[in-house]
This record gives sequence, structure tokens and C-alpha cells, in this order.
Amino acid sequence: MTAPFFCDGLVTLHLADAEHVLARLPSSSVDCIVTSPPYYGLRDYQVSGQIGAEPTPALYVDALIRVFAQARRVLADHGTVWLVLGDAYSRGNRAESNWPPGPQPTGGVGRTGSASQRGRHGCADLPGKNLMGLPWRVAFGLQDDGWILRNGIIWAKTNPMPESVTDRFSCTHEQVFLFTKSRRYFFDLDRVRVPHRMHPQRRPDGRATDAVPRLGQPRQTWSTAARDEPGVDGHPDGRNPGDVWLIPTRPFNRAHFAAFPVEIPHRAIAAGCRPGGTVLDPFSGSGTTGLAAAQLGHPYIGIDINPDYLQLSLDTRLQQPTLTAHGAADPRAGNYSME
Repeated sequence: MTAPFFCDGLVTLHLADAEHVLARLPSSSVDCIVTSPPYYGLRDYQVSGQIGAEPTPALYVDALIRVFAQARRVLADHGTVWLVLGDAYSRGNRAESNWPPGPQPTGGVGRTGSASQRGRHGCADLPGKNLMGLPWRVAFGLQDDGWILRNGIIWAKTNPMPESVTDRFSCTHEQVFLFTKSRRYFFDLDRVRVPHRMHPQRRPDGRATDAVPRLGQPRQTWSTAARDEPGVDGHPDGRNPGDVWLIPTRPFNRAHFAAFPVEIPHRAIAAGCRPGGTVLDPFSGSGTTGLAAAQLGHPYIGIDINPDYLQLSLDTRLQQPTLTAHGAADPRAGNYSME
């Protein structure tokens, strides 16, 4: 393999096609993969070999399956994969697509475009205005290729971008899939538990007691008991976060402005990567996964086909003085909530 784009012992970046680099990494050398590949048909990154410019959804899915087939060899048996994907609508007219014709090699350069670009997809197998179900097409494709699908998590955006649509509801979520290559794998739920919600004690009729006690009555009390929170396992450190994550989007006012929020890889790494294990993002983009890995004290390997994004990640996220310490941060310190 050619020399890395950047390497300082904690962060290693590769400038090349994702499938090409993964094929040359040592087997079982990575403990956790957190990534968000380019979404289908949403942006032209003007780089040869980009994923997302395929003429049909099926070819897009095939390209990602090939990348993750290489990732499975690189991932340790105890490792986890966290895959963030959004959906899109078909326009049903391939002639209106802004993507260049011809074969599209595999690779990857980043994330989604703006809401104004949604729906600009050529799609040979669907009439126009169809929700294509791309996240689940990819998930089922990876499952058929041997991956174990453990969770289909909903990232519910608390500040979604508005859409100028009047004949359907706007889209306010994306999918976060958890895959493993083995039935037994590293997963530390205690590191990502959410504090119990506080509920007022209930009266026998089910209504909450008055906030201001009447004369002669005891003051209202609060409880974290399981009976006040159905489904809680009673663990003193908090409850299982569940599979709906309420996390705001985070603006990134640079060239790679659609980066996903750092809270997603922060939680994924905290739960799904052994202490000190290596984290990989084969579509590194602006380095959000690398930032989370550094915050938690993990070595990071990033791959991207676009040199501008790799340089951007170094300038803004991966060479900050506060990230050079190897002590792990509290994974519950991020500004997010889970329901």
C-alpha cells in the first residue's frame, strides 16, 4: 500500500478508494467501524470513483456490499459496525439525473446534500415519487452477504431541515444500523446508559399528585423506581437507551457541511469498541468519527477518496490539542437525549 495521507501514531488517514485501502489492511486489525457512506444520488463530489453516483439503487447497494465485504475481513471477530444512512425519493426519469454516465467504481467521499437536492434521482426500477427504502435495501444486502443485523436504530433529528413538500410528511430521521460479524461481540451497555427519568408519585386513580401539598398532606415526592418507568431494567446507572435516538443535527460551516453529529459515533464507539481498540471510518469525510474516537482515547483510521476532505478533517477536527490525551472521556457527556 502507498504511504498514508497522514499518520501521527494515533490518527492514520488514507487517500484512496475505500475498497482498495480495506483490501490491504491487516486482517482483524480494527475493533469498531462507524461510518456514513455517501447517500445515493444526493451530491456529485466531482471525484472519480465516488459511491452514490450509480445509475440504479441496486448498483449502489452492490457497491456498498463490496466495500463491507473487505471491511468484514479487517474487523476483529468481537468488532461492531455502525452504519448511518438516509433515504430518498425517486424521480423516475433517469434523463434528469445530474450524474455522469458510465461505470462507477467503488469508493466514497462524504455525506448527504441539502434538502433542495432531494428527489433528483434517476431510478430505473421505480416510478417517480417513490420512497426508495435505500437504508433497508443496504441492510438486507449486507445481511444476505453474511453480516448479522443487530439493531435498526432511528436517529430522530430534533432540528430537522424543512422540506417544501405538501403531499407527504417531511423526513425527520435517518437510520443507524448495528452489524456484527459474530454472534458474540464486544458491547458495553453500562457505558451508554441514560439516567432514569424523574416522575411524580401517582395517586391510585393514575393522576399525578398536586404540585403544592394541601394543609396536613406530605409534600410531593419523586421516584426513579421501575414502576414509574415501564420497561426500565432497574440498573442504578440508568436505563437502556433504546433504538430511537433524539439527537440534533450539527452545522459544519466548511466545505463538508453535511457531516453527521459527533454524538452518534461517540455513543457507538463507547458501546461497541473495546477499551483502546482501533476505530475505522472507510468514508471519513470531515473526520467526525475520528473526533469521537479521539475524545474516547481510541486510535483512528480514516479513508476518503477526496484529498480536500482529509485535509479539512486535519485542519478542523483531528489535530486539536485537546484530543491528544489518551484518557477516555465520559461517553454520556455529549449533548443528546435518547427515547
